[in-house]
Amino acid sequence: MPPGLDRDSWERAAARLLAKMIGEFAYEEIIEPKIAEPRADAAAVPHSAQPGDLTRPAPSRRYVLTVDDRGDLTFLARRGAYGSWRVEAGSVEWSGQPFSDPLAFLARAKDTLALDGATLGHLLRELSLTLTADTALSHRAVMAAELADLGYAELEGHQTGHPWLVLNKGRIGFSARDAARWSPEARSPAALPWIAVGTALARYRGVSHLATPDDLYHRELDDSVRAAFDAALRARGLDPAAYLFLPVHPWQWDEVLLPLYAPAIARQEIVPLTEDGDLRLPQQSIRTFVNVDRPDRHTVKLPLSILNTLVWRGLPTERTLAAPAVTAWVQGLRDADPFLRDDCRAILLGEVASVTVEHPLYDRLDGVPYQYKELLGAIWREPLGPRLDPGERARTLASLLHTDPRGRAFAAELVERSGLGPDVWLQRLFAALLPPLLHFLYRYGTVFSPHGENAIVVYDEHDVPVRLAIKDFVDDVNVSARPLPEHASMPDEVRRVLLTEEPGFLTQFIHSGLFVGVFRYLAPLFDDQLGVAEAAFFSLVRAEILRYQARFPELEERYELFDLLTERIDRLCLNRNRLHLDGYRDRPDRPHAAVHGTVPNPLSMA
Repeated sequence: MPPGLDRDSWERAAARLLAKMIGEFAYEEIIEPKIAEPRADAAAVPHSAQPGDLTRPAPSRRYVLTVDDRGDLTFLARRGAYGSWRVEAGSVEWSGQPFSDPLAFLARAKDTLALDGATLGHLLRELSLTLTADTALSHRAVMAAELADLGYAELEGHQTGHPWLVLNKGRIGFSARDAARWSPEARSPAALPWIAVGTALARYRGVSHLATPDDLYHRELDDSVRAAFDAALRARGLDPAAYLFLPVHPWQWDEVLLPLYAPAIARQEIVPLTEDGDLRLPQQSIRTFVNVDRPDRHTVKLPLSILNTLVWRGLPTERTLAAPAVTAWVQGLRDADPFLRDDCRAILLGEVASVTVEHPLYDRLDGVPYQYKELLGAIWREPLGPRLDPGERARTLASLLHTDPRGRAFAAELVERSGLGPDVWLQRLFAALLPPLLHFLYRYGTVFSPHGENAIVVYDEHDVPVRLAIKDFVDDVNVSARPLPEHASMPDEVRRVLLTEEPGFLTQFIHSGLFVGVFRYLAPLFDDQLGVAEAAFFSLVRAEILRYQARFPELEERYELFDLLTERIDRLCLNRNRLHLDGYRDRPDRPHAAVHGTVPNPLSMA
């Protein structure tokens, strides 16, 4: 039985998830709760603060949602920046009775949520899987002080997942045993098996210092392991020089590769090998593994054909092939720019080598579901540890949103350890995060997706934020669709695979990835636990943007072109995608976030 799957643990996790669901659905206007009439038994609550008034903590107010013809759902919530909702987990009632079941809510609110039967059926499954994982996490949760002492890779196993997506641990395709073995919260290092793939199917790409497969294998494999791989091929009468080596996820091998690549395996175009002996730990993305035995070796990213947080978690063939070229271009921009290189000292964890394996049929067919074109390959990413200075330590930005079983925010623990005041610590955080992101946007018309998992905060020995590390280039780098002179150095291979957006939308990657996707949740934690009002929080963000703009007045036209301080921004919606746009249907291309209306921008002074 999964750990912690008892009634009390389940109900605690369910109440939290229901509160999150109500809040995020209300933010995306999937539901539209109304202010409830004051109850006769309720104590008077001041109602002077309005949504968007961030000068002081907004009071909790009772809201009501009439659900089809089944009754009224009521709850206490506070409004905040970007029109957000913070629902109190213990306050939800159904027709006057305590209520904490998110599964029952989905079933009862089918018409209110505008769900068709097929989508509802899959939603219930994905929600139940998410709730099971949340229960296991809660059962093994530790205090913030203990988390602060963990290393980067180990801390990942304690995170609770995407703060915005309600169904953030669905992992459709995994069995309960698979989840217990391969999920990040399992915190279970494993040795990965390798395979050999003939060069008729497999292609290798690497940056200049890993130009050949042997350059990579010399760094990644012990001599004895490499010799064992070669011997295994020769024992079958095969020439090792005609093959490329790559690790595979054991689940992917059993569930996907054996059945779908069976003809190639039968012809010995794909040959299973042994494990390499190094223990690796799955990170929050599940398909990414950090080498815990040899931290100097690369992190490896593998395709995993499970449906999780909106998409199938494979590796697109063309983008995997181009990953080293994208890395070389992005890192080249940094290395040639004194501000990024010397002032920001930004760490760009490059995807420096890849092996791409096409499927003999699927990759040549138009219109087939995209999951069948992302089945087999590997990307090697630079490890973080060797790029840190003595005394520095790193944690994903997402970790700052974590709260322990007693409700203490992980961010509050780090602020206390730093010895700085909360507002000063925030200034240091924003000074570490924003300048490199702004410089790539304004100077080069290029954005990363700096969400909580991709953005990594580097701290000094006192837990003061000092600089930024960024990862996941090939999937999450976008460039301006309007040509800029700085794009002249972009190789054609990079130009073909990088997604482009109009300048007015390019800023959404910072707004939605960082400000809405992280700061929308971090600001209330600083408000509640450290006494920094939301207005003060976002004024510090704005001040850092203005500080950057004052330093580079020659980019004034770009500040208008890529306007981060506009009065309103598009409301990107992640949960709407699952409920209303794509659901669970197969499609030939990866889905994208929905846009629904606009929200006020707290960075604007309008």
